[in-house]
Amino acid sequence: MTVQQEDQMPKKVHNVILEDRRLLSVSGVTDVDSFDEETVVLFTELGEMTVRGYNLHINKLSVETGEVNVEGDIASISYRDEAPRSGGLFGRIFK
Repeated sequence: MTVQQEDQMPKKVHNVILEDRRLLSVSGVTDVDSFDEETVVLFTELGEMTVRGYNLHINKLSVETGEVNVEGDIASISYRDEAPRSGGLFGRIFK
């Protein structure tokens, strides 16, 4: 598949629903990187998503439909862009 064909493929819609900090529903998931009782790392259409908490369990996982449900004591949800930012501090200084 060429790069041009990949750009034309429809992307999955990305939604995040958090209920009472106990049940997290995520759509638009393209892959699951890793998970344990304290951290779940997902790849989404909008970048890498990390869920941190305690007693985390994945109740539903469907990479085909892009849906994941996580249950437990959810403390934080954070994103990291898939593409690293170019340059950083030194890149801006030495431009």
